[in-house]
Amino acid sequence: TALGTPEQEPITILDLLLNGGYMMIPILLLWIVAVYIFFERLATIRKASTTPPSFKDEIRNKVIGGDISGARLFCQQTNTPIAYMIEKGLSRIGSPLKNIEVAIENIGKIEVYKLEKNLSLLATISGAAPMIGFLGTVTGMIQAFISIAQQEGAVSPKLLSGGIYEAMVTTAAGLFVGILTYLGYNFLVGRVQ
Repeated sequence: TALGTPEQEPITILDLLLNGGYMMIPILLLWIVAVYIFFERLATIRKASTTPPSFKDEIRNKVIGGDISGARLFCQQTNTPIAYMIEKGLSRIGSPLKNIEVAIENIGKIEVYKLEKNLSLLATISGAAPMIGFLGTVTGMIQAFISIAQQEGAVSPKLLSGGIYEAMVTTAAGLFVGILTYLGYNFLVGRVQ
């Protein structure tokens, strides 16, 4: 530089994360679990929501033609929640309408339960990650105050920066994971509905 002071190298994201201290480990693990659950549930929900275009017409034609067993077989071969519900309704033909409705509703509840599997874990991660980040903030500040207490004489800003650095990085990382996981959770819940 013009004044002869040495230039500092820019700090990368990786440098920031590595300086966040040991509290970054559980935050990173929560992030990995959240990403895995999000994409696994997203794929499952997409698969469940895709019904072949000719499915309804095929079922309708078989039922109108009196081929109930053929319609049931076609439903069993189609791996979607809608097919399971229709197959259950077809298996109850001849029963009172109320019994058919209850059977279909029960299958629907079971299918929704399957789609919501692990979504509660996403909700837990969205709340736990910021809390772990705040715990990192507290431990970082404790380290900063211990450094101040052990220092005799004037306290240099560099001495304080280590603990405060860790405190801010863990808070930011915890909030990042928590916010994105919360958004992912709400997106998936909306898709299930």
